[in-house]
Amino acid sequence: MALSGIEIFKYLPKTNCGKCKFPTCLAFAMKLAVKQASLDQCPDVSPESKAKLSDASAPPIRLITIGTGENAVSVGEETIMFRHEKTFYHTPGIAVVISDKSSADEIKQKVDKTVKAAVERVGQHLKVDLIAIENESGDPQKFAEAVKLITGLTSLPLILKSDKIDSLKSALPFLNGKKPLIWAANETNYHDFAQAAKENGCSLAVYEPDLNKLSDLVEKITALGVKDLVLDPGALKAKDIIEKFTIIRRSAIKKAFKPFGYPVMSFFHKSGDSMMEVMLASVAISKYGSIIGLSSAEMWKVLPLFALRQNIYTDPQKPMKVEQKIYKIGDPDKNSPLMITTNFSLTYFLVAGEIENSKVSAWLAVQDSEGLSVMTAWAAGKFSAGSIANFINTIKAAELVNHKKLIIPGYVSVLSGSLQEKLPDWNIIVGPREANAIPVFFKNEWK
Repeated sequence: MALSGIEIFKYLPKTNCGKCKFPTCLAFAMKLAVKQASLDQCPDVSPESKAKLSDASAPPIRLITIGTGENAVSVGEETIMFRHEKTFYHTPGIAVVISDKSSADEIKQKVDKTVKAAVERVGQHLKVDLIAIENESGDPQKFAEAVKLITGLTSLPLILKSDKIDSLKSALPFLNGKKPLIWAANETNYHDFAQAAKENGCSLAVYEPDLNKLSDLVEKITALGVKDLVLDPGALKAKDIIEKFTIIRRSAIKKAFKPFGYPVMSFFHKSGDSMMEVMLASVAISKYGSIIGLSSAEMWKVLPLFALRQNIYTDPQKPMKVEQKIYKIGDPDKNSPLMITTNFSLTYFLVAGEIENSKVSAWLAVQDSEGLSVMTAWAAGKFSAGSIANFINTIKAAELVNHKKLIIPGYVSVLSGSLQEKLPDWNIIVGPREANAIPVFFKNEWK
């Protein structure tokens, strides 16, 4: 049972030393009680107190890791209902479902398309995370053959999608030490599935559309010693996704209801309509889904899901930013244009991308603005004539180009006069307001 802040306070050293980054031990205890701090932040807590407070300090949603190595997928360990309260930590895993009824060539083609479904966006590599092998044939041998084939084609973590213990046992020997997710235990097979998960060190999905029965089933499985669970409440419609996923999340975080303190998942590969499939997956990503199953990985289908997932799971307290320095776009020389902008990631990648599109090699000076965009940084006084001049002098930009022309963003054209005073040896040129106008600007204005 969750402890109150006052009860937690009794176990703390009460020194008010501030090492935990909170002003008092009581303030720290209050944050621990609402899962907004970690017990590890207090270096002076005794081992006895740590043991007693372990449950109170643990995240309300258990961290589950599927797979091993660099492609391992971690989900869960969330502490809040809404992103603006703090941040979401572990992005949902997107899985592509492959049937064991498919031929070897069909499986190879689908795995290849899945692995290639990746894109770079704002400096991050976005991709499909898992492959689910579905025992659609019901044949243990076919299932084992499909698992064996796929393990030889990719190192992506796997989900074994079968409710038959014979099929599961036939496939698990090919995944020794690879920590797949087993889907799924239900009311009739949970004892055998729990045993298989324990023996093979796997996480286990629990499937039950009735939430009351789902909580009972989770308690039965955890009593058997299986702790790494993922919940599948059978939400296949937008209404059910919002309702069931929210109830589970709220019960875990607001009510400290342990049977629901696990990540949630759902498969949409049999929705019958690819557009509907994407829409349902979007709802699941937006409303606490941790694993989402799709029928295929066409780029038109996964790209919007990648972008949505990235936007929701970016820490709102930490603006995405790139390193302050001069970047070479193309193969610039002393006659190439010199532009300046802020180090907000989206701004940098938009500007750099349009410079590349222009086919004109250029120098791009990126000034640290604490990750703020051009207008926001200017309004906050972090992208001013003085800071720009200091940056240009510090990086010795005059040694890079012969022309001494500096192109500033059109949105801060108001700085051109004062910047000219700060850099009297330079010719300050006002560039376009929007990045997509850079190619035309270079063609018509750059001499």
